[in-house]
Amino acid sequence: MELGQALLAALKDHGAEGIFGIPGDFALPFFKVVEESGILPLYTLSHEPGVGFAADAAARYNCSLGVAAVTYGAGAFNLVNAIAGAYAERSPVVVISGAPGSAERASGLLLHHQAKTLDSQFRVYREITCDQARLDDPERAPAEISRVLRSALEQSMPVYLELPRDRVTADCAAVERTPPEPVAPDALAECATEILARLEAARAPVLMAGVEIRRYGIEDKVAELARRLGLPVVTSFMGRGLLAGTVAPPLGTYLGVAGRPEITDLIEGSDGLLLLGVILSDTNFGVSRHQIDLRAAIQALGREVRAGYHVYPNIPLDALVEALLARAPRRTARAAAAPSATEYPSGLVADDAPITPTDIARLVNDTLRSHGAMPLAADVGDCLFTAMDIEQTRFAAPGYYAGMGFGVPAGLGIQAATGERPVVLVGDGAFQMTGWELGNCRRYGWDPIVLLFNNRSWEILRVFQPESKFNDLDDWHFADMAGALGGIGDRVTTRAELKSALDRALATRGRFHLIEIMLERGALSETLTRYFEGFKRSRRGP
Repeated sequence: MELGQALLAALKDHGAEGIFGIPGDFALPFFKVVEESGILPLYTLSHEPGVGFAADAAARYNCSLGVAAVTYGAGAFNLVNAIAGAYAERSPVVVISGAPGSAERASGLLLHHQAKTLDSQFRVYREITCDQARLDDPERAPAEISRVLRSALEQSMPVYLELPRDRVTADCAAVERTPPEPVAPDALAECATEILARLEAARAPVLMAGVEIRRYGIEDKVAELARRLGLPVVTSFMGRGLLAGTVAPPLGTYLGVAGRPEITDLIEGSDGLLLLGVILSDTNFGVSRHQIDLRAAIQALGREVRAGYHVYPNIPLDALVEALLARAPRRTARAAAAPSATEYPSGLVADDAPITPTDIARLVNDTLRSHGAMPLAADVGDCLFTAMDIEQTRFAAPGYYAGMGFGVPAGLGIQAATGERPVVLVGDGAFQMTGWELGNCRRYGWDPIVLLFNNRSWEILRVFQPESKFNDLDDWHFADMAGALGGIGDRVTTRAELKSALDRALATRGRFHLIEIMLERGALSETLTRYFEGFKRSRRGP
């Protein structure tokens, strides 16, 4: 077997379902194998950040590996920001970079796309991936591929593989899966027993669901655990959309001072807060009304459990949930005293009034109720905070890393991964960065519905620094460009026009639909306003 084919077969065996990429000279031999072998479908996009975002979203939705393939230097360095976001948010993306061959490395010449040294790129990716390998030895390559892919799945984080172009067709053995890292059964049992005892003793226990629950594909098991223990369930800001449609749907999303008071009181008043897969970030906890004492909480994240002053290393989240289920009562142990489920805004009045962010949330909720669930992707900015007013549905957004440009390519990655038509929420600033990836939809039959919040501004930055005129953007008339990109565009200014445009989009398949929603500068969602007021107060300190 050739090395390139062995790598592709291993990716498929480990759960990858497609490759997003952009070819370049150092990567051409690998791309040739990808195309001609047909082992995994290949989706080429237009700019490497879009490749990374699409692979990230595919990983999130499939609960498995996403794959991003690029060329050396100019391609891989363009990909860094997207992979940094995947690292921060624990998304298992496999980066495959072409690289100079052995003769080129030994030539003594500076090579095109080289930065400081030939190894600079490898060192950069060591900072933003959990495991790395250079596949320059065909004998060692199968074991290295197996180890790195296991790391991606077990740690739910990006990994990096560098494939010299003169090794793609080298003979090698097939890749055998590396057995999972063993978990000490006594430690797992003691950890689960302590957690259940702490929850039983707590006056007001609560379960907060975070992103790792989806990364490991255990949403149904976590929901069953909450049901058996009678725990009210809330998602973190980053965990928005988790547990939707399960036996324990969340009551809402914890947003501190920006959220519903009853949800905030539930979390901040809990003496038994079980944090499953919740990243301890400023976006999740930076706007707490009262400082949460994490020493009294139970934290399970990154293969480690902390319960008070007790630390249990090497406890995978999926194994922990299985152990808790094995020991939990078969019936609800106590009633879950908690606020009622969130009432999300709905019932858009289709009149000639100007559009607000809440109107967009109302219309999306109306659509989900009448047309059924649809996957949702959001960029950063007020579109992300508007999504907090949308009913719980499958959802992907850079809620912690908060890098602009995620939304549109994430929507493409979602449709490639699931075959379902996504709804994308994106602002005009982020659309300027990666919105042009929509031009690739026609080749692959993708038809996302894109709701573009156009206030001709970096409005989320204006919240922090309203006096700066550089936050003003020009009016690019994005909808006018949709036709040339192979889609359909509508520019709307009233609620009636917005509803008509979305109705047309839902009735039209086979082409993407871009709805450019004109918003007044300064027209913010109430959630964003409250969130950033709390965030700024927390940064000022007492």
